[in-house]
Amino acid sequence: MSRYKKPHLLLITTDQQRGDCLGCDGHPAVETPYIDELASNGTRFRSAYTSVPSCTPARAGIITGMDQWNHGRLTMAGNDALEYPATLPGELAAAGYHTQLVGKAHHAPQRRLQGFHQMTLDESGRRDDGFTSDYHAHFDRAKEGEYGYRDHSIDWNSWMARPSHLPEHLHPTYWTASEGIGALATRDPTSPFFLWLSFARPHSPYDPPQSYWDMYVDHPDIPPAHVGDWASRYDHKVADVNAPRSHRSDRETQRARAGYYGNITFIDHQIGRLLYEFRKRDPEGYANTLILFASDHGDMMGDHHHWRKTYAYEGSARIPFVVHWPSAWGSEVPRGAVRDEPIELRDIMPTLLDAAGVEIPDSVDGSSLLSLVRDGADGWRDFVQGEHTTCYDAEHGMQYVTDGCQKYIWFHHSGAEQFFDLTADPGECVDLSADAAWQSRIDVWRQRLATVNETRGDPRGQGGELVPQTDGALRLSPNYARWRDRAQASIQDWRGPG
Repeated sequence: MSRYKKPHLLLITTDQQRGDCLGCDGHPAVETPYIDELASNGTRFRSAYTSVPSCTPARAGIITGMDQWNHGRLTMAGNDALEYPATLPGELAAAGYHTQLVGKAHHAPQRRLQGFHQMTLDESGRRDDGFTSDYHAHFDRAKEGEYGYRDHSIDWNSWMARPSHLPEHLHPTYWTASEGIGALATRDPTSPFFLWLSFARPHSPYDPPQSYWDMYVDHPDIPPAHVGDWASRYDHKVADVNAPRSHRSDRETQRARAGYYGNITFIDHQIGRLLYEFRKRDPEGYANTLILFASDHGDMMGDHHHWRKTYAYEGSARIPFVVHWPSAWGSEVPRGAVRDEPIELRDIMPTLLDAAGVEIPDSVDGSSLLSLVRDGADGWRDFVQGEHTTCYDAEHGMQYVTDGCQKYIWFHHSGAEQFFDLTADPGECVDLSADAAWQSRIDVWRQRLATVNETRGDPRGQGGELVPQTDGALRLSPNYARWRDRAQASIQDWRGPG
């Protein structure tokens, strides 16, 4: 339970932002002044990871606090309504918080509240089963000419990039911040609030407004892609604008990064706009607000000729993670600190519940970061375990374990392995899996992963050994069916006899 006055809670997430793409993380080109300011008055977690690096499973971890085996999603699969034993907005609502989400949720079905009192959605291109997001409804009302949202032609998972053709005020990033400002202005003033502000960028399309494109398109410090010798098998160009693995030219990669970085800085400036409006309207409330910034997963951006996400590599799996503790808490919590302990998205729910003085449900697997920074690292986890059981094809399906200093990757279709010393080689260019000097250390990591699998009943771990799944690994854990059946029973109770 928290020792502090019940704070407001502001969770800000981006979609597909790499962990190294913050100014305060030392990136040579990306400018993120507002997020850097939050970090300077809070705690930045340098070894933050996503256990399933794609949108829906990562967000399941945020909203439930569960690890991936327990929430059920081991890859980007499953589109059923799920009813979990506890959710972050549901627990906060029960404790008297006014709970709202603005932006991307990526639940199924899209309007399922999951405990929120209200959701205002931008779901990118998803318009299925009669669903139209609130952003698209706004766009269709507000556009000032005969043009469409996607007339720039860049697809949702493409490596291509160009400035947006839209006026800045019609870009989804601007809309998300505007709706967030509106949510703060219209919230219940008699209750503490929880707002999840969820930006749908810098996820492709890499389409920032012109001024943000201009910041980076010829920037001299845009870093080249990391390319290890082990990536030679991908050293060819694929004639697919959405190819997840393709060797693009240096100019194409530089242009993709320019658009991606422009989207990040545009988001940062819109975060600054929202925080300015919040401080101006309610300075006392702002001083008592915990702000947590993170992303659901990263983006390979051409590293090792890989694009998009779902991979175990740092570009895909490591995420930015900053917690700005309420200034009203004073010096009782650290300011400007950087922590190295391995953390994961499942830690968001217990952190916010702990700060709010709300009991953490037994179903939660994550741990409170407030307790970590306040009480120390004794008993903290030694590593994070993650996976994606198919990465655009079964061949690349993987599991990984890391502590932020070393990383072991196992490809469950074949038993192939990779091992990286992240301290000496943060770009993962040197695969040490066959290096005799590292075999004893690799054995430790291999055993850790086998134990995780065997303990949870996953056939990939048996008798202390990793067992390749030549016919394909589980795409969903058995718990997925458990939460699906709960939801179906609940829906049937509401609808009554057919």
